[in-house]
Amino acid sequence: MEFEDGKIAGVDDAGRGAILGPLVIAGISMKEDKLDQLVRIGVKDSKLLSPNRRVNLYHQIMKIADNVSIIKLKPEQIDDYVLKGKKYKRLNYLEALSMAKVIESLDAEVVYVDASDVDVNRFKQDILETLQRKVEIISVHHADRIYPIVSAASIIAKVNRDKEIFGLSQKFGDIGSGYPADKKTVKFLEQWLRRYGEFPPFARKSWKTIKKLLNSRSDETIIDL
Repeated sequence: MEFEDGKIAGVDDAGRGAILGPLVIAGISMKEDKLDQLVRIGVKDSKLLSPNRRVNLYHQIMKIADNVSIIKLKPEQIDDYVLKGKKYKRLNYLEALSMAKVIESLDAEVVYVDASDVDVNRFKQDILETLQRKVEIISVHHADRIYPIVSAASIIAKVNRDKEIFGLSQKFGDIGSGYPADKKTVKFLEQWLRRYGEFPPFARKSWKTIKKLLNSRSDETIIDL
């Protein structure tokens, strides 16, 4: 593949800690001389933006970016790696493999990634070993707060995950944000478990919250009146 001079990319995720819905990996690439446009429109870590502001920026970013790539990891894919993966080959490794796929579709020679692993170099190496072409990877914690190109990727990822969560809520009722710290999400799971005797297919069964709910259910005392 031919590369355009000065083209860089950023990759980030959304929904890593969620118990419901997909983990979304997003990447964008553009010529380096276009980066100032991202700064001008005010991109920043998606977690620091209101939902409306994220959506507004999303549309502006899509116009500025030369390439955009998105992967949505389903709960069953995540569970498979978390439950069956060997040490250092679990969720972080799945993210590295997925980021590598995103990077393959972004024609950039330099890519900034928000490292999921505590060891940024290990995360970088996992990506490099999967890539089929030579790319310079800059793996950094909190890259979405440091590099505008990664901030933009974080917004793309977050808006796409929000769309997924909205779709699930439209179909199944209010599921909250999908995170285990959200009382609405936990209540939804409790009610689903009571009604169906199992958890919904869009829940990550490998999460500790699921195990706690199952344990609390098994400890219940049923009294017939």
